[in-house]
Amino acid sequence: MAVEDKNISYRIYLVAFAMFVMACAIVIKLTNIQWVEGAHYRKLAKERTVKNFKIEANKGNIYSADGSLLATSIPNYEIRFDAVVPKTELFQRSVDSLADSLAYLLGKPSHFYENELRKARAKKNRYFLIARNLSYTDYVKIKGFPLFKAGANKGGIIVAQKTVREYPIGKIAERTIGYERVKPDGTPDGKGIEWAYRKYLNGKDGKILKQKIAKGQWKPIRDLNEVDPIDGYDVISTIDVFIQDIAHHALLKQLEEYDAEHGCVVVMETKTGRIKAISNLGKATDGSYYETQNYAITEAHDPGSTFKLVDLMAVLEDKVADTSTVFDANGGIIRIHGKPVEDSHHGLGKVSLAHGFEVSSNTIMVQSVYNNYKNNPSKFIKHIEDWGLDKKIGLELKGEATPKIPKPGEAGWSALSLPWMAFGYGINVTPMQTLTYYNSVANNGVMVKPQLVSEIKKWNSTIKKIEPQVINPKVCSPETLKKIRVVLENVVRRGTAKSLYTKEFPMAGKTGTAQMNYGNKSGSGMYYASSFVGYFPANKPQYTCIVVVHKPNTAHNNYYGADVAGPVFKRIAQKIFTDAPSTNEIRKIDRKIPKQELDYAAYYTQSQNKQNVIPDVKGMSGMDAIALLENLGIRVKIKGFGKVKKQSLQAGQNIAKNTTIVLELS
Repeated sequence: MAVEDKNISYRIYLVAFAMFVMACAIVIKLTNIQWVEGAHYRKLAKERTVKNFKIEANKGNIYSADGSLLATSIPNYEIRFDAVVPKTELFQRSVDSLADSLAYLLGKPSHFYENELRKARAKKNRYFLIARNLSYTDYVKIKGFPLFKAGANKGGIIVAQKTVREYPIGKIAERTIGYERVKPDGTPDGKGIEWAYRKYLNGKDGKILKQKIAKGQWKPIRDLNEVDPIDGYDVISTIDVFIQDIAHHALLKQLEEYDAEHGCVVVMETKTGRIKAISNLGKATDGSYYETQNYAITEAHDPGSTFKLVDLMAVLEDKVADTSTVFDANGGIIRIHGKPVEDSHHGLGKVSLAHGFEVSSNTIMVQSVYNNYKNNPSKFIKHIEDWGLDKKIGLELKGEATPKIPKPGEAGWSALSLPWMAFGYGINVTPMQTLTYYNSVANNGVMVKPQLVSEIKKWNSTIKKIEPQVINPKVCSPETLKKIRVVLENVVRRGTAKSLYTKEFPMAGKTGTAQMNYGNKSGSGMYYASSFVGYFPANKPQYTCIVVVHKPNTAHNNYYGADVAGPVFKRIAQKIFTDAPSTNEIRKIDRKIPKQELDYAAYYTQSQNKQNVIPDVKGMSGMDAIALLENLGIRVKIKGFGKVKKQSLQAGQNIAKNTTIVLELS
């Protein structure tokens, strides 16, 4: 018995010791939690019940040069109700009038809202949804409703705000206006002005303290924010909505007509370099066109014959040839190192350099370069470098393509590089680079940087003014410039772009038709890129414009720059010229001008003063008639090609609202 009692005592001691050890461990753990890890656990508990949430700042607006909204941030509100918070007396006194107010604003019957509010109260719903996607005006109204005006802590109102980015002009210039987003991996990304100027547009986010009331449900602890958000600045772009609309629809019309793959158009203000319009359209799988890529900036390719201006400027500057220098086209084909250089239209013999440029002769322009620089090609390349065609312009927008200009001693240079370069092959430049170069000719030799933003503003105060930037103050001598401008005007008067010529719209420029993927031996991937670049009016340039259309349908063997890209250029020039208010004195008209030109001049004058009468457009070119009629607010439908032979509405009758006229062309 004594032995058994002794064993029991040992067991009791053992259990007591174990309990003592456990108690010591608990004390140590509690001490550790309280003093050693206490701060961590207190922080964790607070984070799980009370947490700061980010309040996104309103992004600044993007405006066009004429004050139209291109992008704006709209606050979007969600209102919920914590039915547990209001005291019974306050709830009972306010629920009827609150239901009436909600019915008036949101549209459902008053009894519906009263029933829902009472049901939420009975179920102790702390996150009952009142309304989503409310404007700021509606949010302010709800915040002042009975019960809710008592605030979050007494009235139970819960407000969640988010910012929605809206683009009032829709898809026009979408790629240039751009966007900012967060990719699935969490990294920021974006395009266009939105991305390039995000440090100005985004502002600074605020903070609000919220308490967890249920799984996934948080409510503000107080009415005031911990840190108020600071709105971003506004960005004033150089885009003119009027010109942008003209450029967009002119390009779209031509892409659809030629079933082209993609294209771009850019209109630049000559003196300042400010981009007034930029449109980039690519064909979707369903055949429609929309902005998928900023081709004008991101796509570098063989420019073709538009590069021949470099040839002409170089030889005139170095005085190794003049516009009157005669070269032999040899019927339209010559050979350099055994390789043929051909003109698109054979038959040329001995002609001047100026005429060779006007008709875009490959043989003439190649000889002018190869004969004079074959022993020192670096001298020709130096001109290209001086004119900035071998490097990026340095645009603020993301994705500018790097040009490719072969140079002696570098990989890719061969005996054929110089002659091929002379007619725009074996090199890559972007449409924006080509435009910048041609603009220097229009701008009396001063090369200015293309500019898409002119000002950063905070309300009515200017934060930053972005002045025009000169890249090269003098690309060539005044003598060279004078000769070049005459030749460029003659391209339109009597050269490859003579189909665009009209006496009432003096234009100058150069056509280009380049084969793409010509290195493919099978030839299956080869296609054409048609382009036109120039300025208007030719005698006093105000705008410079480039049009590039890739992969036009060649079913009708009509893929040349003058036919595909040229009409877009002319359409833009005419619309700007005819639609803009005229303050110039009408010059005396030469009586030798054909009747349709006299008619156009007369109706142009009329369109500036009397805009409620349908004009007689019979005998006018289709392009002129469209420009004139649309200037008067008349919708135009076209049948056929050429000049107007018949119009569906009689001349002289008053223009009614939403008038549509059908023109038959011959």
